[in-house]
Parts: sequence; C-alpha cells; structure tokens
Amino acid sequence: MANISIFGIGYVGVVAAACLARDGHSVIAVDVDQGKIDEINAGRSPIVEEGIDELVREVVAAGRLRATKDYDDAIGNSELTFVCVGTPSAPDGSVGLVYVTDVCKGIGEALAKKDAYHSVVIRSTIVPGSTETACIPVLEETSGKKAGEGFGVGYYPEFLRESTAIADYADPGLIVFGHMDKVTGDILHDLNKDLDWPIHKTDIRTAEMVKYTSNTWRAVKVTFANEIGNIAKASGIDGQTVMEILCSDTKAAMSPYFMRPGFAFGGSCLPKDVRALRHLARETGGSHKLLNAVLESNDEQIARAENLVLASGAKTVGFVGISFKPGTDDLRESPLVALAARLIEKGVEVKVYDPFVQEAFDAGTPGAGRGNDGVPDLKERMVGDLDALIEESGTVLVGNFYREAAPVLEKAVGTRPLVDLTRMRRDLVTSDGYEGICW
Repeated sequence: MANISIFGIGYVGVVAAACLARDGHSVIAVDVDQGKIDEINAGRSPIVEEGIDELVREVVAAGRLRATKDYDDAIGNSELTFVCVGTPSAPDGSVGLVYVTDVCKGIGEALAKKDAYHSVVIRSTIVPGSTETACIPVLEETSGKKAGEGFGVGYYPEFLRESTAIADYADPGLIVFGHMDKVTGDILHDLNKDLDWPIHKTDIRTAEMVKYTSNTWRAVKVTFANEIGNIAKASGIDGQTVMEILCSDTKAAMSPYFMRPGFAFGGSCLPKDVRALRHLARETGGSHKLLNAVLESNDEQIARAENLVLASGAKTVGFVGISFKPGTDDLRESPLVALAARLIEKGVEVKVYDPFVQEAFDAGTPGAGRGNDGVPDLKERMVGDLDALIEESGTVLVGNFYREAAPVLEKAVGTRPLVDLTRMRRDLVTSDGYEGICW
C-alpha cells in the first residue's frame, strides 16, 4: 500500500482520495479551503456524488484519509503526490494553468526540505506540453532538484463521469499514464494492476493528448447525435432509435479502423452520403454544421498532402496507389485522384503504381479506370514495376498500403523524399527525407 497526497479537494480530488483510501492506501488531501478540510476531517464529503458521503465517512473513520492545508506535512508523509486542481478556461479560451503552477510551486518548496525520492503526478486536464513547459520548471526551480533524478514526474489523466464516478474509478474503461522515470511508472502501474483493463504506458505528452482527445471525442459524439436527431425528427423519424441501432454495430460503426489518423476518406459511399444528408438537413431545417465541417476538414487533408508534396520540390511524383482504398480498382471520389489532379494542375508530373488498377487496365475490362474524373491519361501514367516507379520519381507518395510493396518502399526511405499517407510502419515518424501526414 502507498502513502499518497492529493492536492485539490474538488470533484476529482475527493473521489480519488476516497477510492484510494478504500483500496487500502493512506491518503492526505490538501486544499487552501479550510471549509473543505474541515468537512473531510469530520467524515463528510465536500462534493455531491452518488455514494461519496458513505465512502468518505468510512475511510476517515478507518484512519486512511485526512485533510490538511500544510504542504510540508503532506509531502513529508507521502511518497506520491497527485495534483487534481481545476484548469478553467482563460479569457482567450486557452487552458488556465495558474492553479496548477501555484500548487507545483508549493510542492516544490516542500520537496526542497525532503531527502527521500518523491513522485509528482499531474491529474489535472492540461494541454499537451504543459507538464514539461509549465509544471516541471516550477517544481525544479522551487525544489532545487532535477526532474527525473531528484524527484519523479508523471501525467495520469482521469476519466470519471459525474454521478457514476465511484464506479468509474474501479472500472475506468481506459488506463493511461506517462512518466519520466521508472519509479513513478512502477508506482502508477501498481495502483492499476488489479483493474480489469489494459494499462497503456507512454510519454507524458501523449498521455496529455489522450485526455483531450477523449473529452473532445465525447463532445463530437454528442453533437453528431444531436444533428442526426434534428434531421431525423424533421423527416418524421425517431433519431434515438436510429442511434441505438447504429451503436449496436461494433464491426464498422464503432470500429477502430476509422479512428486511425491518415489521409482523407473517399469512395462511392462516404462523400456522397455526407453531402446528401447535409442537403436533407438544409431542406428540412435541421442543423448541419458538423456535417459541413466533416467535408471541409476532409478537403483540407487533401490540401495538406498536396503541400507536403510541393514542399519536396519534386517535378515528378510517383503515387503508390490511386484507388480510394487498397484492394480495389475503384476510383470513384478517390482522394488520391483528387490529390493527383491538384498536382498535375500545378505542373507536377504524376506517375502511378497501383496493382489493382493496373490489373483492370491489363485485362481490358470495361470498367478499367472507373470513377476517374480528375487524372488525364491515367492509363499512360501507370507504371507496373514499383522499382521503376521509384527510380523515375523525384518524390514517392505512399497513398495506399500494399504489403508486398512495403519492403521496397522502406528501402527507398532516405534515397529520395517520401510522403507517407498510410504509415508503412508504426515506428516511422517525420524525419529528413520522410514525411508522415499525421505522424
């Protein structure tokens, strides 16, 4: 069992303190508000939440939870600190870090008086980079110690929902944390090892980003469901029934396949169906701002790829893939066709390797080149041999992933500029001569 101090007796702090104490840890809650301190020490919760009063009363009576405003007491009698203070929006909409940095200042001053190693873990919601650029400098300056050597640092986001927070603590759905040092990583792992969820250990910035991505994704889902509901109602349909049925589909609708950052969507279904649903919304008076944004953002992803290619300065670009997805010769609304057309218009020579489109042309099928409405003389631009395509190209653009092509393309990295829209390997990130569109 660990000795833990929690700074911030707010919603997250109280729930975390009570649940950790319930699990057998010794917890000291810290706040500047004497009223909250008195409530905790009297065995009462300063927040309203299902089951929290009983839990606080139980763990305080058992001697596993107490509250104070004394930083030296809390740091001196614990080896792990959670920072759980609020981060309200600043007037310009940016994250407000003043409470976090103020607490870090006090923690650092207490660490300066402590010889033993101590881990400081931020749980407040802060934008990526904040731990490194705001919290650590304050901790180092006030403690006189170096992060990762004199004290540990981590970021451990919470995913509690109000009204179900106690249940969520034991069944979080997602466990992720970032850490600078092994000691902090081991402590956080031990705190979660008995929970029935995978533990994702990563770097601090990634953990910070996961928290914001999770919250924003929830907001997007609510907005999307509302837009569908409005359109459905205007069409005489029950939108909640529609969404209930949709959410039963775990193969496609809820699939991680569509949650993988990369290039734009295309094909014979998605673009036209989003446009048609947007048009229906306009006709029936429903809201469609999110649908507008989907199409605008998709187009911007094509423009992003275009800029990456143009920035390489190449006069000839070899496309690996031109169909809207690998495994088909279908070019209908392929974002790669749209990208190629933009480059050709800018005077860039485009050559294409695509085994499935090539097969259709070689077989002389009536549907060869079906859906191509943007690339002139596509058949003449096709190159059947990948090595030849690479040799003839100033820049290689990987638009579709073909497993058999991967080894050849990997060898080409470093020999000429390569723009990757699909990510050939997970360990590849943007570097000299290699540009990943989202990595």
